[in-house]
Amino acid sequence: MSEKNRAIAGRSVSRRGVIASAAVAAALFAAQPAKAQETIKVGILHSLSGTMAISETTLKDTMLFLIDEQNKKGGLLGKKLEAVVVDPASNWPLFAEKARELITKDKVSAVFGCWTSVSRKSVLPVFKELNSILFYPVQYEGEESERNVFYTGAAPNQQAIPAVDYLAKEEKVQRWVLAGTDYVYPRTTNKILEAYLKAKGVADADIMINYTPFGHSDWQTIVADIKKFGSAGKKTAVVSTINGDANVPFYKELGNQGIKATDIPVVAFSVGEEELAGLDTKPLLGHLAAWNYFQSIKNPANDEFIKKWQAYTKNPKRVTNDPMEAHVIGFAMWVKAVEKVKSTDPDKVIDALPGIEAANLTGGTSKMLANHHITKPVFIGEIKGDGQFDVVWKTPGLVEGDAWSDFLPGSKDLDADWVSLKCGNYNKATKKCGGGA
Repeated sequence: MSEKNRAIAGRSVSRRGVIASAAVAAALFAAQPAKAQETIKVGILHSLSGTMAISETTLKDTMLFLIDEQNKKGGLLGKKLEAVVVDPASNWPLFAEKARELITKDKVSAVFGCWTSVSRKSVLPVFKELNSILFYPVQYEGEESERNVFYTGAAPNQQAIPAVDYLAKEEKVQRWVLAGTDYVYPRTTNKILEAYLKAKGVADADIMINYTPFGHSDWQTIVADIKKFGSAGKKTAVVSTINGDANVPFYKELGNQGIKATDIPVVAFSVGEEELAGLDTKPLLGHLAAWNYFQSIKNPANDEFIKKWQAYTKNPKRVTNDPMEAHVIGFAMWVKAVEKVKSTDPDKVIDALPGIEAANLTGGTSKMLANHHITKPVFIGEIKGDGQFDVVWKTPGLVEGDAWSDFLPGSKDLDADWVSLKCGNYNKATKKCGGGA
């Protein structure tokens, strides 16, 4: 063989060797198990634009803060937590699309998100289909208990009913304006409240109900109607389920028309410290809100949280509010459940969560119930000039969240129990499970 031919043959052998080595390496790599995920991903599904951004942006920031705090403690199961943030932009169908993206594309272990009930209703089929976990941190209308959802905000018996009881007993209210944004939460809550008030002997003529679209801005006529309704010689109050940035012109118009809390008090279920931060509170002094947490509540746990929160946001004026505390509780419960089962597997975590307890920020401990709701105290706060609340009333202890109202005919026989009954819609009369909400 010539030198030239030997060189060519050598190069051929060399190439064949490289190809063979690469094939062996590829086969060995294929035989290896898939590399474990480097981080545990947590989905954050809150509107950062649109009409609900005024309320939801701070919840996104809260989750980033909580994840950062957990990572400072060493993460979870030996891994760092990684936040995956999306913006559903106050667009209810987009919530479902973004939820699916978080679960299937980003492979998150759980999702913390939604504010409005219409956004929650939009994502429910996605979480059921893909068997993922949603922590929902906002007060809502009840009438629901889903296996894949944990409700850390208030049910009606933890906010709406106590607020009405307070107004009737302490403020001697006899006429009621139920004013809300036109979607499922205000409509269902007001349906419950209307039935409750009538059961207490309130006449139809003493109940006024009004709904407005999201982002409604022209309140002059409606506020004038409220003022007229309150001039009949009976003490009148407004029970407000108005959501989002519509609250700003609503309260402004109350001030414009000279409606003071001493005349017609407003108790709000969706106005907290974050919303008041954008308002001139002078005309609102004395108006009320019903929540399960206020920033102004003094105890070491709350003081420490506020200090850390303001340091994290680098803003000493940054406020806290009730839905933030609900995320604090829900996140702590999720972490404890994951640590308990040593896994982020949804089925294991879902089964582990009932019975888990976590400290709240008002000096007590909240517990996850079998119906996927939690125990909470209830507070009535009076708006102060600095945008904070002076607590004027509270329940003597914790109130258990009730998934189904005792005041609606179709609900009073229903129970939710995902531990023993494995059902979110169990009819105690027929002894049958309806299979969820």
